[in-house]
Amino acid sequence: MANPNDSPAVQSMRKEQAEQRKQARKGELDKAIEDTFPASDPVSATHTSIPAGRSDIEAAERVKREPDPTRLDEEIPLVDQALDSSGETARSSEGLDVDREEMRALQKEAGRMAESASELASGTARLAKAEARTFVHDLEDRIRRQPLTAAAIVAGIAFVFGATR
Repeated sequence: MANPNDSPAVQSMRKEQAEQRKQARKGELDKAIEDTFPASDPVSATHTSIPAGRSDIEAAERVKREPDPTRLDEEIPLVDQALDSSGETARSSEGLDVDREEMRALQKEAGRMAESASELASGTARLAKAEARTFVHDLEDRIRRQPLTAAAIVAGIAFVFGATR
């Protein structure tokens, strides 16, 4: 009598199982290779919009808007050039010093006003978010306390919406 392990069906099944094991091992090998070579990933060329050392986005935006106090003196020669071109060069150096001080004071005041406006806007946004969160929590609490009423309200709204379409 012939050995049942030698039949073509059994041999075909063993061959398929061997190929499946080989494929599984090959997949594991590919995964292992990918896991061991993180340096082969492409380099990310992204830049953060937050200045170095700042994790607070609002503070970073405020710093961006503020005038740079170290550059105030660099901008003043433009005023001197404008005065020269308009013919008003007869001013004394004492008057120019006063003008420079006034320019610095105005620039600082403008920076303070921009910062105040930014703080007001961010405070308003935080307040609106807090109000929205409170509203959602209150709504969730009401739904938990009265689920049937909430389902009836939703069904009514859906019926009206469906009837008007």
